[in-house]
Amino acid sequence: MSQIASRSRIAGAPISWGVCEVPGWGYQLPADRVLPEMRELGIAATEFGPEGFLPDAPQAKAELLESYGLSAVGGFLPLVLHTDHDPMPEVDAFIDDCLAAGAGVVVIAVATGQDGYDERPELSDVEWKTLLGHLDRIADRATERGVVAAVHPHVGTLVENAEETQRVLDGSHVGLCVDTGHLVAAGADPVAITLANLERVVHVHLKDVDADLAARVQSGDLAFSDAVSQGLWTVLGRGSVDVAAMISALEGHGYTGWYVLEQDLKLTGEPEGEGPKVDVAACLAYVEGALAAETVA
Repeated sequence: MSQIASRSRIAGAPISWGVCEVPGWGYQLPADRVLPEMRELGIAATEFGPEGFLPDAPQAKAELLESYGLSAVGGFLPLVLHTDHDPMPEVDAFIDDCLAAGAGVVVIAVATGQDGYDERPELSDVEWKTLLGHLDRIADRATERGVVAAVHPHVGTLVENAEETQRVLDGSHVGLCVDTGHLVAAGADPVAITLANLERVVHVHLKDVDADLAARVQSGDLAFSDAVSQGLWTVLGRGSVDVAAMISALEGHGYTGWYVLEQDLKLTGEPEGEGPKVDVAACLAYVEGALAAETVA
């Protein structure tokens, strides 16, 4: 696989530059630094990032990305789905953004309704039924409008671990966004989950994990946000996740979707030197190598 061909399915994410929707997350770099750095690395597509990172108006969002030579993949949409609150206005507005920018993926985080990702409630069976029903409605609406919806297991949301992920996949027809880091941090095996649900995987976020910090998050000894600050997410290939095996499983099954480089980062201030771009470049090289190996195998 040529460098151009491999990069055509690798996307960036603003959170790899520390840009996050969580209040108080850290220093937020502006789009006029993040987007050109993506392009300098040879990344040609990105997820949207949180509200406020790009312009609110769908056409303005699309035009800004285009001005930097970037196409849009879609993005991360936290939604409260376990109550009778109707999520569809938020979903439709997000799909409007996707369609205006030529993006195709709505990545759903099943939010708790609380700020941050350090605490989450237990749901009743009734709340689970409501949640699954909303996911089916969202999946259907996405299909009707020409995009795809994918649930994203994420530490601190209501779909976090292997059991909850499988409950969603068994109880609804929404697609799956595999996030290698969040699943490991929740004590799950992302490769096993992927192999068991290959037909449902429509989007992939690639992370690697510091195993010691992940174990402390799982035990409750360390809050998720503090673990991120201490380096929970590592450069791909330097942590405990077999990212290459994950890519091999997907490619072997004929996966043709995106691989998003997403090493959630917290910044305490303006980064020195080249900043986050250095680690993103290393992650990009790793994924290019893994994809190239699949064409040789």
